[in-house]
Amino acid sequence: MNAWLVVGMLVISNIFMTFAWYGQLKLQELKVITSNTPLMLIILMSWGVALMEYCFMVPANKYGFNGNGGPFSLLQLKVTQEVISLLIFTVFTIVFFKGETLHWNHFLAFALLILAVYLVFMES
Repeated sequence: MNAWLVVGMLVISNIFMTFAWYGQLKLQELKVITSNTPLMLIILMSWGVALMEYCFMVPANKYGFNGNGGPFSLLQLKVTQEVISLLIFTVFTIVFFKGETLHWNHFLAFALLILAVYLVFMES
C-alpha cells in the first residue's frame, strides 16, 4: 500500500479520534450539552464518533504494516500515528478553543517529535 494513503488514513482517523475525545468539551462550551448531561450519553456519543476512527485506523495499520506488505514497520507506524495525533490535536485546540496558545516549549516539543520520526525511520 502507498505510504501516503496510509498517512492519509491516519490523519482522517485522528481527526475523528480528537472529536470523539474532546468534541464534548466544545459541545458543552456551545451549550449543545450541559455539565448535567449524563456521562453515559456523552460516552455513547463519543463511541459513535470513535467508530469512524476505527474504520480508518484499523485499515491504516493492517495495510500499512510491512508484515502485510505495507511500507512501515510497527514502530514506524506507531510513531507516525502519535505525531499525527499531536498535530491534529494542536490544530483542533487552536481552531476550536481560542483561549489556548502555543509557547516556546510547545515548538521545542514539536521539533523533538520530528527528531523522533527521523530516528525511527533511520536505517540502523
